[in-house]
Amino acid sequence: MNGLLTTLVIIFGVALMGAILLQPGSKGGGLGSSFGGGGANSAFGAQGATPFLAKATYWIAALFLGTTLFIEYNITTSSRSVLEKGADLPVSSAPALTPVPPPAPSTPAPASSTPAPAPKTSH
Repeated sequence: MNGLLTTLVIIFGVALMGAILLQPGSKGGGLGSSFGGGGANSAFGAQGATPFLAKATYWIAALFLGTTLFIEYNITTSSRSVLEKGADLPVSSAPALTPVPPPAPSTPAPASSTPAPAPKTSH
């Protein structure tokens, strides 16, 4: 069920982006004009595809919003908050922590001022 709803949200999101990009802007014909702008006028009437794309954008946005709200509703009703989950756990009497004493300081090794002689090898 969650996979289907997630797929629908993705499909509605992509369709919403496409519907918004195809609408004509204030100065240009929109992305739809690059795909043969004159054909849209004859297919959708004298006003072109503007009213159809506006209505399609409203419906796709409503479907997108409704699907996301339904997913959120399913998430909130199926799972509980962290505080409620913690209230169901039994309280255990854990032993008190005892402090660990710090390690005793070690004596440093005496520093040698002369390097050790290298072993001699005979050939």
